[in-house]
Amino acid sequence: MRNGKDLTLKYITDENGRKREVILPIKEFENLLEDLEDLAVVAERRDEESVSHEEVIKRLKKDGLL
Repeated sequence: MRNGKDLTLKYITDENGRKREVILPIKEFENLLEDLEDLAVVAERRDEESVSHEEVIKRLKKDGLL
């Protein structure tokens, strides 16, 4: 789900009526891929030291970005 909307899915079933594949709009597929990429980045960074909001602001000001 994204923005509170349910995914619009269509299913391909076998001869016994069991769902085997799913069809979804390309935009929803792209959104799911983006979410997976975001989760991969989070997983890669889970052991990194966190930085406080105040420290981020301080660094941005020092670098002239704020």
